[in-house]
Amino acid sequence: MSWGTELWDQFDNLEKHTQWGIDILEKYIKFVKERTEIELSYAKQLRNLSKKYQPKKNSKEEEEYKYTSCKAFLSTLNEMNDYAGQHEVISENMTAQIMVDLARYVQELKQERKSNFHDGRKAQQHIETCWKQLEASKRRFERDCKEADRAQQYFEKMDADINVTKADVEKARQQAQLRHQMAEDSKADYSSILQKFNQEQHEYYHSHIPNIFQKIQEMEERRILRLGESMKMYAEVDRQVIPIIGKCLDGIVKAAESIDQKNDSQLVIEAFKSGFEPPGDIDFEDYSQPMQRAVSDHSLSSSRGDGKPEPKFGGRSKGKLWPFIKKNKLVSLLTSPHQPPPPPPASASPSALPNGPQSPKQPKEPLSHRFNEFMISKPKIHCFRSLKRGGATPEDFSNLPPEQRRKKLQQKVDELNKEMQKEVDQRDAITKMKDVYLRNPQMGDPASLDHKLAEVSHNIEKLRLETQKFEAWLAEVEGRLPARGDQARRQSGLYDGQSAPAVNNCAQDRESPDGSYTEEQSQESEVKVLAPDFDDEFDDEEPLPAIGTCKALYTFEGQNEGTISVAEGETLYVIEEDKGDGWTRIRRSEEEEGYVPTSYVEVYLDKNAKGAKTYI
Repeated sequence: MSWGTELWDQFDNLEKHTQWGIDILEKYIKFVKERTEIELSYAKQLRNLSKKYQPKKNSKEEEEYKYTSCKAFLSTLNEMNDYAGQHEVISENMTAQIMVDLARYVQELKQERKSNFHDGRKAQQHIETCWKQLEASKRRFERDCKEADRAQQYFEKMDADINVTKADVEKARQQAQLRHQMAEDSKADYSSILQKFNQEQHEYYHSHIPNIFQKIQEMEERRILRLGESMKMYAEVDRQVIPIIGKCLDGIVKAAESIDQKNDSQLVIEAFKSGFEPPGDIDFEDYSQPMQRAVSDHSLSSSRGDGKPEPKFGGRSKGKLWPFIKKNKLVSLLTSPHQPPPPPPASASPSALPNGPQSPKQPKEPLSHRFNEFMISKPKIHCFRSLKRGGATPEDFSNLPPEQRRKKLQQKVDELNKEMQKEVDQRDAITKMKDVYLRNPQMGDPASLDHKLAEVSHNIEKLRLETQKFEAWLAEVEGRLPARGDQARRQSGLYDGQSAPAVNNCAQDRESPDGSYTEEQSQESEVKVLAPDFDDEFDDEEPLPAIGTCKALYTFEGQNEGTISVAEGETLYVIEEDKGDGWTRIRRSEEEEGYVPTSYVEVYLDKNAKGAKTYI
């Protein structure tokens, strides 16, 4: 089977077919190119996806990746990043091993095809030239033969005519002989050219064209074979990365199998454990007996022991409060109104507003209802921030529950130790360098390092003192915390032998004196009860000292918890000035104190009193 013998007369069709084969090859190259672009785009999107869900450094998300499930997710993201890298490898290998080679081969193929068909056209032109020569020789021979016949006929006619002279007959005879000679020469020439043409034609159809077509056939077969090899390489490039992709997928499976739900649960305990003990039972509050008081005493504390009178916050009672709140601060926290005070009456006469400014009529909630709300709802961190005006985090993390405080202090100690170790290493390096300078003065001046050495030593001493301070706080917290794992101490009778603690120190954050809801939604934190070890620290608290006096300008009836009623013209003691919320805390006697609107009283502060501000 050869194109040279089977397709000897299909030169034009072979030319078109070979051009179509090159077009197919270029189309396949374009296909591979688009595949590499897809692989690169896919790899890029996978990398962007992996990067998008990577935890941001120094953020809350980074802290969440201590859980095994989050670590597994992080491992999945890393494996997907490697997975994307394998698709980049596919793109690179296809470009280098298929696209580049095929593009070079196509150029070579085009040159070879052009050369082969150029030889074929040249052979065609040669055989056409021979054919033209043969035709010309044949026509000349035919013409000469006709001329010889006419010359012969004319001679015979002249020879038969008796009237023609002998000279004319001789002349006709010579002309006939000349024409016969020319015909013989044309015959010989035609015969020679015909023989030569037949030889050329035989070589053209049996030698030149078969050889050229055979080369074209071999070229086309090489093209087909090369296309098949490229397709095999296309599959092989994918197959080469399958083991690595399989390892990536195995890594994801391994990461998923490493998830430990028990360990994550333990981490949640370590992250949010406060160290507080559960609160005890709440004492019964008997509201059937009339009582006169500025605030609800039993909402915060109860008497220690049986038969003892109910202590007032202003007195010097031994009643136990929340362990982490001073008495006076707790009273301020629980009774300080958190909404703007009512405006002063339009008329200065008491008769204008006989009952003073009235809050919207809303039924008061019993303390037990508030405690139930406190136990089932999520308290707000605003309750803690209200302990210290300004909301700044204390250096000793005293605003945190014991367990969280211990963790923060331990973390701080570890950070300080690392910083101090760096400084110590730097000091040792400077000391060694100084020794080198002392032994080899030409290398540098030892005195030039004294300032740096002194600075580093100062930093070490500063860090050491700072570490000691935090270690002392840590030891204090660890001494107060119950032993880890000792669940026997978590009993419901935790508060036996002490007065009932405050159970809803967020009450005033939730409800202002007129009963309206003023909770801050953006600040949240759990409020739990500390261990009883802190109780003795707050015994024998003195009441807040008076920082001045005030005179009531209008009558005000304190109908809500935390407020106190005053009459127009009455003189009282100021124990806490207006902090910017429109309320002033006053005291009538050792047992009666509360808040009144600042606009209802005229304040005379004692400039020598502690905590009093000087007004110009």
